[in-house]
Amino acid sequence: MKLKTYDKLFGALFAVASIAIIIFFFSSDPFFEWAFARHHNTLSWYIRPLFIIPIVLGAFKKSYTMISASIFCLFTSMFWFPKPAITSEHVIEFLNFEKAYLTSGWTADKVFVAIAVILFFAFLIYTTWNRKWTELLFVIVISALLKVIHSVIFSGNSGLSIVKPAISGVVICVLAIWILLKER
Repeated sequence: MKLKTYDKLFGALFAVASIAIIIFFFSSDPFFEWAFARHHNTLSWYIRPLFIIPIVLGAFKKSYTMISASIFCLFTSMFWFPKPAITSEHVIEFLNFEKAYLTSGWTADKVFVAIAVILFFAFLIYTTWNRKWTELLFVIVISALLKVIHSVIFSGNSGLSIVKPAISGVVICVLAIWILLKER
């Protein structure tokens, strides 16, 4: 088998694994609760945006495995860290909103958000794959801004708890892309 065939095969396996973990997350109440308890550890909030970097690198190298494995890691990183001993009230309030939001059934705004998430990944990969660097930076910055706006609109002031992770993620991602372009 050619290397590119293996790349597509492993990329497909990680894509299926991502879909499987999302389905399991929403269909298993014990797993959902276990994962959400660990999501209170805000270290996962800072780690998750950093997976944009390997997704971009994967698209830059045109590696299906790297793209899919990075997306899998992004989705699962919410429960990589232990449940924290102490959690701020704003984080608890925001995650209670997020938990209720995720489990309350489908509404028009949720369909819009789900489509926006899919489009984010599609545009992130497309712009990098096709070397559209300005558009890539636009996708990263605008998506972080929209995430913050959505969080504040729907959860109130507790949504501001994601501002620091979102801004730090954008800054690190933009710097990493700048370094990638400088090294080309």
